[in-house]
Amino acid sequence: MPPKSRRQDLVEAALSLFLRDGFHVTGIAAVLEEAGVSKMTLYHHFQSKEELILAALELRDARFRDWLFGRMQSMGGTPRAQVMAMFDALGEWFHGGALLGGNAVAEVFRGCPFVKAAAEYPDIADPIHRMAADHKRRIVETLGDLCRKAGLPEPERLARRLVLLKEGAIADATIAGDATAAAEAKMMAVRML
Repeated sequence: MPPKSRRQDLVEAALSLFLRDGFHVTGIAAVLEEAGVSKMTLYHHFQSKEELILAALELRDARFRDWLFGRMQSMGGTPRAQVMAMFDALGEWFHGGALLGGNAVAEVFRGCPFVKAAAEYPDIADPIHRMAADHKRRIVETLGDLCRKAGLPEPERLARRLVLLKEGAIADATIAGDATAAAEAKMMAVRML
């Protein structure tokens, strides 16, 4: 494996801090300290904090979707079983068992960074808000493809409904601290199918 670049160090450090503390609260000085780089290095790679946030969200999007759909595939043999396994994977995440980072350490569940990003950057034309929306759209599209492969009726509509259950479970796990929210959402999904 090639050594990490300074840009990658910055994005990894920023993502870690954004996940833990939020986007607006996390200052550039904290990112520089976490990454062990100078301000000059930061501005060599990114013209603004917003560009760094976009890079961090891009990394998180790829990692989360790889993890989620990889877990769904490994948990369920058929496309239908994979659809239902989405809720089991979410349960792992809520219980702190998801390997979402660049290392083999399970991530502490702190809610959805894309929902948080959209809330902190509420203008729907803002590139950060758009990236958050794109992440959610990609989840629906991939789930729709699985629903289609499973031969389920109205796959796009069903995928949207299943993602609404997923998002509700994430919100409940975040706000109420209910790590069983994924199991509850799965029971509702079973009735839908």
